[in-house]
Amino acid sequence: MTAYILRRLLLMVPTLLGIITINFFIIQAAPGGPVDQVIAKLQGRDVDATTRFTGSGGETRDTSKSTGDPSGSRGARGIPPELLERIKKQYGFDKPIFERYLLMLRDYVVFDLGESFQSNTRVTDLVISKMPVSITLGLWTTLLIYLISIPLGIAKAVRDGSRFDVVSSAVVIVGNAVPSFLFALLLVVLFAGGSFWQVFPLRGLTSDNWKDLSLLGKVADYLWHITLPVTAMVIGGFATLAMLTKNSFMEEIGKQYVQTARAKGLSDRGVLYRHVFRNAMLIVVAGFPSAFLSVLFTGSLLIEVIFSLDGLGYLGFNAALNRDYPVMFGTLWVFGLLGLLMGLLGDLMYVVVDPRIDFEARRT
Repeated sequence: MTAYILRRLLLMVPTLLGIITINFFIIQAAPGGPVDQVIAKLQGRDVDATTRFTGSGGETRDTSKSTGDPSGSRGARGIPPELLERIKKQYGFDKPIFERYLLMLRDYVVFDLGESFQSNTRVTDLVISKMPVSITLGLWTTLLIYLISIPLGIAKAVRDGSRFDVVSSAVVIVGNAVPSFLFALLLVVLFAGGSFWQVFPLRGLTSDNWKDLSLLGKVADYLWHITLPVTAMVIGGFATLAMLTKNSFMEEIGKQYVQTARAKGLSDRGVLYRHVFRNAMLIVVAGFPSAFLSVLFTGSLLIEVIFSLDGLGYLGFNAALNRDYPVMFGTLWVFGLLGLLMGLLGDLMYVVVDPRIDFEARRT
């Protein structure tokens, strides 16, 4: 097992390097970079992902370079060359793109993620400060998804083909087909003062007077605030796991050892929980780390934006809008590293659930 873990850790290096490299050059090619945005503000105009201007003949033309460096572009007209050079130096664009790339890799090796262009705050500090919000959403959502999906999946497998199975399958299909952010918007309209009732708050995880509340009051206030975002994420995320649980149990129920156990006089309940449960739950339990990571870094992004929750998803969203490259690449580095570590943890969970699995015999 030690050799397998070491091989996986070593493979993370080229994998993470590939992720960062591809995204670095793709993002650098996108127009409307940080230098373009500063120039636009100095000229009293807005700049977006496709900065454009209208020529004298009425034609529309691009005004920004694809590298985010506007030197020589029409967007920089009217800007003194020395000011332009100072702006480029401030954001590191006075260096060639490959030099910037190598400098970034050198810093990332020692987890120096740089400083935000927007707030002049260390990216590491930003990520750490936003992490608790995303983690609390991810943990509650993943826990509730498992508590709902596993019993539901087992019940569907045992009652396969019954009315309960058909009705619950319809609910599962709806949950799988409708994105969580649409459920979030529906919950806002119904219960957060959108058009009907003002039952739950719309913004933040705590009230303004949270520090003045008692311990029980703080817990109640916190649960009151997370009800809608967690509900939206659970509704949009339980379907896949429920069907995975059902299919896993049905596959095990149809195997020969189950028939043998029944022939020996063991009750259906005994067969289910003494024999089938352990084998069927292998893939479900082992998938917990990846499920948590998916909820934490992908499922929560739009939810955080809708409910104004200041977490990692909201941080990355604002960084993309503002072309805050250090935050974009820093969060990508953290997300990529956590994703690879969670993948390794998921493999190790197989061994925890079933010690008979031996990864030493596998070729990585």
